[in-house]
Amino acid sequence: MNYKALHTCIRVKDLEKSIAFYEKALNMSVREKKDFPEDKFTLVYLQDGVSAHELELTYNYDHEAYDLGNGYGHMAYEVDNLEESYNTHKEAGYNITDISGLSDQSASFYFITDPDGYDIEIIGRS
Repeated sequence: MNYKALHTCIRVKDLEKSIAFYEKALNMSVREKKDFPEDKFTLVYLQDGVSAHELELTYNYDHEAYDLGNGYGHMAYEVDNLEESYNTHKEAGYNITDISGLSDQSASFYFITDPDGYDIEIIGRS
């Protein structure tokens, strides 16, 4: 039996702010937006234009900010020019870490934080 990754869902407090972040910071675009007023939530599916995997933003009407707890790790995206990406995110004023790497020097990366506090690892393509 084969399994194919379809999407990752995260819950967001401000849908438009989150969409703008993912469009600008990670060059993603909205594939589909589904509003369910009777159920009081909206789903937005974003694509990166490279892979088939999607990011699903779930907006529950009038919900308090979400507590990410200590179980959430991060999402990861690969970029072909880590320095350029880092400088673009830094100049845009996003919350980012310094570039660092693994002790065996197999990967270099930094983290950027979205408006809801989700960490996203940006990894340089080797």
